[in-house]
Amino acid sequence: MMKYRQIGHSGKQASAVTFGAMGIGGGFRYPDADDTTSIAAVHAALDAGITTFDTAPVYGFGHSEEVLGRALAGRRDDVVISTKCGLWWGDDEGTYRFTWDGNEVKRNLSPRTIRIEVEESLRRLDTDHIDIYYTHNPTAPPFVTPIEDTIEVLTELRDEGKILEIGASNCPRSDVEAYLARDAIQIVQRKFSLFDRGVRTELLPFLEKQQLSLHAYSPLGNGLLGGGFTVESGAAPAGSRDTDPLFGEHFERSLAFVDGVRGIANELGSTVPALSIAYLLAVSERVNVITGIRKPSHIADAVSGAQLELPEGTVARLDALADAFDASIEAA
Repeated sequence: MMKYRQIGHSGKQASAVTFGAMGIGGGFRYPDADDTTSIAAVHAALDAGITTFDTAPVYGFGHSEEVLGRALAGRRDDVVISTKCGLWWGDDEGTYRFTWDGNEVKRNLSPRTIRIEVEESLRRLDTDHIDIYYTHNPTAPPFVTPIEDTIEVLTELRDEGKILEIGASNCPRSDVEAYLARDAIQIVQRKFSLFDRGVRTELLPFLEKQQLSLHAYSPLGNGLLGGGFTVESGAAPAGSRDTDPLFGEHFERSLAFVDGVRGIANELGSTVPALSIAYLLAVSERVNVITGIRKPSHIADAVSGAQLELPEGTVARLDALADAFDASIEAA
């Protein structure tokens, strides 16, 4: 059965595995996305006990939110939806971040743009409230909004009932502390996987102490822990993979590490992706894992990861493998 965990100290329960809806937005990163398949994946996730769904306006420039809104019609009260603000393409205001599908995206967390973004997300999701509303990235020079101004507008939106809980994505601990000072945060979204464990020592103990949750994204290491890559197939660069050294100069080392994880997974009658998710959930009761899902066939490993109970010592074994891998990268 699916596990459920509290979001921060809010009392709100969410499935321990979150449906990551970036891929259903389509666009240049997911050109094969098909709305019918995406909606079927959402329905299959619901049937499997997944009640938490994470999206953002920039995922397909509104398309992910729109598809998710359609897919959840009639089931809104059964789910937790998180979406985001702060990656803005509505006008020229902000600090340049990237260009996707012809849209120049800027970092912008001004009260003006946040109020526009939340209304657009509510419309696309076809809902009157957003369960968790994240700032997608902190602001950066030259266009910097004081964090106090951002917190102010978010707490206003919470008081108005348009958002229920506030989260921050990709932020430093100092930002979390600023939110805490206003009682304005329940959950932090950061990258966390066997390939990227920095958050475990740098942030997670602090979140645990403050009774906040960690929403872990990219749990499969940009797909490497999906178990489908081989030396023969190559890294198949796409999106961020073409600049990721794990898919470049360290590709064969990465695959050897995945083989080590596969050996432990085989002992447990599991799979590499399911074990990779189970590892994150076993590290802390405060962790909730976002895994990208685009098709109904992607759900089995996500659910298996939530169901898998790791024998004593398994986390330590996986950490030892990861430590050895990290050492080999540093020595390269």
